[in-house]
Amino acid sequence: MLTPIAIAGYIALFAALGIGFLFINLLVGRLVRPNLPNKEKLEIYECGEPTIGSSFVQFDLRFYVVALLFIIFDVEVAFFFPWATVYGKATQLSDPRLAVVQDVGGQLTYTDAAIGIQRELGFTKFADLTSQSAADATAALQGAAQQMAFVSMCDILVFFSVLLVGFFYVWKRGDLDWVRSIRSQRTQAPPVEISTKTKARSIFDRDTAISP
Repeated sequence: MLTPIAIAGYIALFAALGIGFLFINLLVGRLVRPNLPNKEKLEIYECGEPTIGSSFVQFDLRFYVVALLFIIFDVEVAFFFPWATVYGKATQLSDPRLAVVQDVGGQLTYTDAAIGIQRELGFTKFADLTSQSAADATAALQGAAQQMAFVSMCDILVFFSVLLVGFFYVWKRGDLDWVRSIRSQRTQAPPVEISTKTKARSIFDRDTAISP
């Protein structure tokens, strides 16, 4: 079982390797790549959009909509990670192949694996095994783990259903389309009535253009 100091050490090592990898690539690129600046290279490039006007001109509104939808659905995905941890640990604890209880000197105690999983799930107090048999203690712990896994599965289904409802809502509205179609708006628009005088004038102009 990893101690908090070991976990902090692994996180620090991962961060140091990531930062070092980034700076090494930047340094190698600076030393190797050719340096040939010109007018086209020094121009502002923003997602393929040509720069028109001054910097005070507002950017395309479609970028704002896409970025907002990305943030909304991307942040919710982060909640899947703690759920996956709880569900995985609960499923692991309810596995019949896992040794949960052991007999040490005629006294029942939880195994190191069972204690570690319970602590990772947030349990600080453990059930008293003095008045229970090994089978009863194992069945009680595995039953509680199965119930936790079932509840967590129901919770994530409700959470994911809400996300799907929001996704289909923005899809139906056409917010996921880069360019919205105006065909439906044209079909719903009332037809424009053309007066008889306008029709006669257009026919006269057409005949005049055709005649030599």
